[in-house]
Amino acid sequence: MIRVPTPSPPGHPGGIAHSDSEKAEALADNLETQFQPVIDPSFPAVIEMVDVALRSYFMTPEDEPKLTNTGYSRNQQGLKVNKAPGSNAIPNRALFHLPQRAVSLLVLLFNAILLTRHFPTACKHVRVNSILKTRKDPALPSPYRPISLSDRIGKLFEKTLLDRILDEVSVRGQMWGEYFGFRPRHSTSLQLARLEGITRNVGEGANRSSLPRRGQSFRYRLDR
Repeated sequence: MIRVPTPSPPGHPGGIAHSDSEKAEALADNLETQFQPVIDPSFPAVIEMVDVALRSYFMTPEDEPKLTNTGYSRNQQGLKVNKAPGSNAIPNRALFHLPQRAVSLLVLLFNAILLTRHFPTACKHVRVNSILKTRKDPALPSPYRPISLSDRIGKLFEKTLLDRILDEVSVRGQMWGEYFGFRPRHSTSLQLARLEGITRNVGEGANRSSLPRRGQSFRYRLDR
């Protein structure tokens, strides 16, 4: 057995933080100096396009949601049991043992969110834990890495909503075959293997005189 020394409390401009509130305030001040909200958008044209699309969406009458208990159970199977709970302290393990009545109430809640287009504010709150980085000074707030633990029920709804979006864009043919983000059975390894095949075909089919020289760039559209 090795005795682990008790970490020193993180410091702040007023001195050493002893209480939990002082530690949280010191960590929050450090994060505030590193991350600042974006006030001026970098791409006003894109922001305007998104605003127009959202206004059109909210003016369109919403169809009756079709989420059922079966769809809820299918999305629930993708949850990881060992994930830490969020602000409401409900772990994923508890969601696997809900009675049928509770599952039906959650389905009604998810359908109401889809119908009213309002995501509950309580599901937007996260619990932030700070983990000390390896071989760093625990007396300073900067070496602590924050992790956000989101609400598990809200996370389950986000997964349900993502499945509905993917199904919709797939039916309409709006999903490119080269798009791999947030798609099942489309891992980074497959994308790298596809890129390797493209570069090999280009290298075999191109004339040596047409290949780029050292220091020159070589452009090739990956969506071919």
